[in-house]
Amino acid sequence: MSSSGPSSSNSPFELIGRLAIQEVRISETLAHIEVFTMQGLLTMLWHGERDAERVVVMAGGAMGGLLGPSDGAYHDLGVAFAEQGIGTIRVGYRSPNDLPECILDVAAACDLAARAGAERFVTVGHSFGGAVAIGAGIALPAYVKGVVTLATQSAGCESAERLWPRPLLLLHGDRDEILPVMCSEVVSELAGGGELVVLPGAGHLLNQGDAGRVVREKLLEWIPPVLEG
Repeated sequence: MSSSGPSSSNSPFELIGRLAIQEVRISETLAHIEVFTMQGLLTMLWHGERDAERVVVMAGGAMGGLLGPSDGAYHDLGVAFAEQGIGTIRVGYRSPNDLPECILDVAAACDLAARAGAERFVTVGHSFGGAVAIGAGIALPAYVKGVVTLATQSAGCESAERLWPRPLLLLHGDRDEILPVMCSEVVSELAGGGELVVLPGAGHLLNQGDAGRVVREKLLEWIPPVLEG
């Protein structure tokens, strides 16, 4: 994903400085990939066909993680998207809470998918991961067609206007005990727009009441047309 091509020395997957890579196929539609680097272990859970042209890349919060909010929404969405022919990569950071390195991790996952044939991406991030998803979208404007944030922070999103005119979806609970809904409102303003969905009664993990169902249904409705667009 550079002017020199995806295998060049300055492409995201090369920039992480991989020492080795190994993969185990857990099922027909799920693979577990580990990339060893001097900065830590990059972990990816890859749902769907490896040559999918449309791919969703999902990132966790400041502490990392692969399940996402809403009691494992990332896993459930990966399974559902695979049934639609859409690939999903759940990214476990090398250095959680290091924003530039985490953005590079997501970009490297996109790069790896592009080498297998992916052409269009949507990045998704929870909490700190919202800034990661936005940062990756800014870094890869020709590839990332849309961005989704879930209970995002506003720090690190100061350049969100560079996403325009690509679509942005923000979901946030109005009872978030860590990052108030104002954070998503600020990001939407910085981006010059975006669809903000406020989930009544939901906290930071978006797992109260109907929030988990709404998160899953909204992303399943919103992401495929963006990838097709």
